[in-house]
Amino acid sequence: MDVEVEGAAVRVLRTMMNWGVQPMMPVTGLLLSRYRRFARDNRGQAAVEFAIVALPFFILLTAALDFGLMFFATSTLDNGINQSARRIRTGEVTANGVTEAQFRQMVCDEINMLLDCDERLAIDVRVFQSFNDIDFPAALDGNGNLTGNFQFNPGTAGDIVLVRIFYAWPMLTPVFGEALENMSGGSRLLSTSVAFRNEPFGALLP
Repeated sequence: MDVEVEGAAVRVLRTMMNWGVQPMMPVTGLLLSRYRRFARDNRGQAAVEFAIVALPFFILLTAALDFGLMFFATSTLDNGINQSARRIRTGEVTANGVTEAQFRQMVCDEINMLLDCDERLAIDVRVFQSFNDIDFPAALDGNGNLTGNFQFNPGTAGDIVLVRIFYAWPMLTPVFGEALENMSGGSRLLSTSVAFRNEPFGALLP
């Protein structure tokens, strides 16, 4: 009887194979076969790899752009202070009675290619008795805001003058920018300064 059952089973399997029907595999074998087939399938590999590296790549790209613009802004401030301070040193500001607002506009004319002349810009002009007496009062308070304790005193002929320009630069990168932020609102205070002795421009004064 067992021989007849076994023979019948063999005949059924042969018939299924002749018809193109594969016998059922054990569950574990079926899963293993599908896993191997999935492991060999590399379709969409590039898309998966790009999805993995895209976020850090764009963060680094934005950070590089952010740092580049920040250094360019600092260079713009350096150029602006050199051109504006020269007008103080040569006596043009004193001789023409230039006001603080007018001097601010002079600075703006030099930096407006990249920087906006709004509340983020601050200017400090002070006179000292000697170069050894020059100090740099803090521009920020404990909360990371501009103190507003700035002066505008271009001095007279022969005076020692310190000119400082500050600009609150907004950081674009949320991750790397936090390491450079020193102001409230996610900005970094850019600053540049120059100290000099005014030329003997007494003859220019009215």
